[in-house]
Amino acid sequence: MAITGILSGLIIGIVIGALGRLVIPGRQRIPIWLTIAIGVVAALAGTAIATALGVADTGGVDWIELAVQVALAALGVSLMVGLYGGKRRRRQRQRR
Repeated sequence: MAITGILSGLIIGIVIGALGRLVIPGRQRIPIWLTIAIGVVAALAGTAIATALGVADTGGVDWIELAVQVALAALGVSLMVGLYGGKRRRRQRQRR
């Protein structure tokens, strides 16, 4: 994989992760690196799902693929908020 592929994957991961985070209401207490990682995974998985459904390559903007990617990122962010945020709250309660 070329360096441009890695960079474009990171940029797409940042955008998809940020969009997924915006879809979830309230404050998400997870680090930005985790949001980027979720975005990268969601972008790859969303592309695979869109390809399997036959909607990955359309004439213009691939809105269905983008919607699948953002939905997966929102799901990933909400799961990680529950897992990561819960650990953080428990640690704060133990310190008190």
